[in-house]
Amino acid sequence: MSKLLFFLAIVVAVVALGFFVYVSDAPAYGGSAPETCANCHVMDSQYENWYHAPHARVTECVDCHLPHENVAVYYMEKGRQGAKDVYAFTTGNIPVAIRASEKTKGIIQSNCLRCHQAMVESIVMGAQPFERHCWECHRNVSHGARGASAVPYQDSVIYPAK
Repeated sequence: MSKLLFFLAIVVAVVALGFFVYVSDAPAYGGSAPETCANCHVMDSQYENWYHAPHARVTECVDCHLPHENVAVYYMEKGRQGAKDVYAFTTGNIPVAIRASEKTKGIIQSNCLRCHQAMVESIVMGAQPFERHCWECHRNVSHGARGASAVPYQDSVIYPAK
């Protein structure tokens, strides 16, 4: 009898997991489609701004937001960010204004330089103090006009003048 209950429990777990994978389209989260990143309604404005910005023609979210040193680092970071997002949405602990963490800012900066290395080298020629992130000057390139957001206040409130 206990073997039958154990087998039945395994069958129920496999069916439930299969149903979850089917309903959530879980395999899509292993890919790179920007529409998958925008599945969460809190990302609507970021997706919409990216869609109408210049980088939409040549990049996807993962090109900027995930590291590209090797496939293991890429998927480890993808999993870390995904787990963080699942936790936030499950607990309802979603920030009003979604902003990149310090770790993600480093990844994004590295990817700006990875794609635009030749241009950056020809502009700065020589030792330069890289104390600023690329998007501090090039804000409109990846996600459109600054302040275009679904948050109830503008970026000037979040990022006061220095």
